[in-house]
Amino acid sequence: MPAITHDVVDGVGRIVLARPEQSNSFDLPTARDMAQAVSAVSSDDVRAIALTAEGKRFSAGGDVTSFLASDDPAAYLLELATVLEGALRDLAALATPVVAGVRGAVAGAGLAVMLSADVIVASRATKFVMAYPGIGLTPDCGVSYLLPRAVGQQRALDLALTGRVLSADEALDWGLVTTVVDDDAVEARVDEIATGWAASAPHALGQARRLIRSSWDTPGPQQGADESATIAAAVTGDEARRLVEEFTRR
Repeated sequence: MPAITHDVVDGVGRIVLARPEQSNSFDLPTARDMAQAVSAVSSDDVRAIALTAEGKRFSAGGDVTSFLASDDPAAYLLELATVLEGALRDLAALATPVVAGVRGAVAGAGLAVMLSADVIVASRATKFVMAYPGIGLTPDCGVSYLLPRAVGQQRALDLALTGRVLSADEALDWGLVTTVVDDDAVEARVDEIATGWAASAPHALGQARRLIRSSWDTPGPQQGADESATIAAAVTGDEARRLVEEFTRR
């Protein structure tokens, strides 16, 4: 059984971290499974993506035991980080909105997995930690890129340099997660969001996601031109015509 499972039902692509005995940590095969899962939910019939995990913890990040057990830990870790970062970059680049549900613990590279989603639903008991300082390693898989964009540079440095553990309420206050719910309500809330997206205006939502995520690396004039071209293309589409007509009849 793959360490990452995926399927598509009623327009919702679902990616599930399925390695609970190892706290959904990532070894090289798991990183490759993630790349395959992202590819599988990249089809045009997928209108929303839900990212969740089996077990008590969302993800402990990299599987330290796997690269220490390899003949060449540096080469193994380089490939692992490169494959997983590439998969997450592909996920972030999709014009499809992504919601993640997290619980238990989100550590190290698990933060990058989580931050590849646009809306993050966390259980009240979830803890968030960089984890790298405790084992003498450095951020990987896009954490150093995604985290400061979510919480700001100073708070990202606080997490990176002190080993600070954030509670779910602190993560909500910092802007690291979108909403906090009871532990047994995570999946239901994720499903509600994903199915709602799939049934509403998926093209417009996906393009809004693309525009906002690409804005970090795009000069202002180019971003403005992209916005103008995107909305002009949208207004002639079936989705916009239907929704505009419904709006004008209210």
